[in-house]
Amino acid sequence: MSVKSDRAKTSGTERRAFPVQLEVRAKKGASGVSTIEGYASVTEAPFEMWDYLGPYSEVVRTGAFGKTLAENPQVQLLLNHSGLAMAYTKAGTLRLSEDSTGLHMEADVNASRSDVSDMLAALDEKSVDEMSFAFRVTRQQWSPDYDQRDILEVDLHRGDVSVVNFGANPATSVGAFRSADLDRLDEADARALYERLQRRLEPAPAAAAQTLSLYQAQAAALAL
Repeated sequence: MSVKSDRAKTSGTERRAFPVQLEVRAKKGASGVSTIEGYASVTEAPFEMWDYLGPYSEVVRTGAFGKTLAENPQVQLLLNHSGLAMAYTKAGTLRLSEDSTGLHMEADVNASRSDVSDMLAALDEKSVDEMSFAFRVTRQQWSPDYDQRDILEVDLHRGDVSVVNFGANPATSVGAFRSADLDRLDEADARALYERLQRRLEPAPAAAAQTLSLYQAQAAALAL
């Protein structure tokens, strides 16, 4: 049986989205290059999350990005977490820092690229107004009732910051979380779940009797 403490077993890459105000400006002295600036994450701001146990609160704490930024992580600017990189920390075109608001992002992008141009147009029209970031949690703390998760430290290396249409609804991750949770079941719990599913998927007695009668009629017709 799953309990709320199972929430602490979550691992792997995670993504979170936040509404932001992205500023776009031409980069001085660089033809065709624009700079976009904003926050990929906001700290000390509770965010409602959902899993198969229901809602819980999540807070990225101030200082969560300090260690990973000091290690010069390789991070790319993407659109909706996919496609070719539009800026890259390794190339110096993406610059990340943490301040009292959260994870600050500044990126120089080449407006002569069609994908970048489309993104800039959408930002200018205010058609998109959210950013997301991909990360791994390296240190966290849960409340005694497992209804609040404090993210104390993250790893951004080989992750991304993304301009996104909409942040993924945390509720949409429930199915994936359930599938992953199966791998964490011990043998007794897995067998109990299997037997429960067997009972659920068994044909109703009336349906079974009807199927048997059909077979008996066929056998009689064939003089078996």
